[in-house]
Amino acid sequence: MLHWVVREFGADPVLAEAPLPVPGPGEVRVRIAACGLNFADLLLIRGTYQERPALPFVPGMELAGTVEALGPGVTAPAPGSRVMLFVGSGGLAEAGCFPAGRCLPVPDGVAFETAAAFQVAYGTSHLALTRRARLRAGETLLVLGAAGGVGLTAVEIGCRLGARVIAAARGADRVAVARQAGAHHAIDTTAADLRTAVRALGGADVVYDPVGGAAAAEALRTLRPEGRHLVIGFASGEVTQFAANHLLVKNLDVVGFYWGGYAGFLPEVLGTSLATLSGWLADGTIRPHVSHVVPLARAPEGLALLAGRRATGKVVVRIA
Repeated sequence: MLHWVVREFGADPVLAEAPLPVPGPGEVRVRIAACGLNFADLLLIRGTYQERPALPFVPGMELAGTVEALGPGVTAPAPGSRVMLFVGSGGLAEAGCFPAGRCLPVPDGVAFETAAAFQVAYGTSHLALTRRARLRAGETLLVLGAAGGVGLTAVEIGCRLGARVIAAARGADRVAVARQAGAHHAIDTTAADLRTAVRALGGADVVYDPVGGAAAAEALRTLRPEGRHLVIGFASGEVTQFAANHLLVKNLDVVGFYWGGYAGFLPEVLGTSLATLSGWLADGTIRPHVSHVVPLARAPEGLALLAGRRATGKVVVRIA
């Protein structure tokens, strides 16, 4: 089989041949049909993510495909089952062996490319907004990077939870994508001052922040008393330094959130969230937005789209 492999942090992945893997105890082998790309994949390749896999490794955090072999002790899912998985790494390959317990069924009528674009982005936004930010119906949610992979899902889920959603994105095209996802208001941050524009709309109760840097500092200043600022990531490349005096005076919370961590310390919480989201995916309540699909041989082009912020929603690698 073919896979993309990282042999040194900071170096480009290399397309190479490898033996077809044999599933071990508790594992299934999946013939991978599609792999969703995430900004975290770029950080993993650079060696700057919060977790560093052992070298060499195959990037690709989430995937969808068909179960084709079971390891010892595994009885389900049966060979031939359509599944989607969050695996951390291993997705940019024609096949891989993964824990059977990570497999979720792909709902009928949902394409593999859609399923591969689903778990990380929607899972992040759902748990962040419901569990960590405690977003309530009628509150105002400001989403930074609102046309990106996680930002767009925050817009969609925020609306689903009954919030008034303000989307902030760079450029008219990206603003239009956020509006299509349901945003009630949208701000083009290349043409308007973020703090002034949000304050003109009455301020925010929750900030969803996958961007960091200067935008995060401005967004914090838009929060109403007892507002919550969700730290999701640092796509700007700059880790935000928050002024503690602003937190004190306005009784604000800065709330950290790392979705992948729940698999280790509260897997049942992550599982319940994904079950809810799978139901929404099955009934059409949520519709993953995939702006680009590239073949396996051109996977680095997909990563470059993320690095250059030229994608909206998700980029997916089609493998089979």
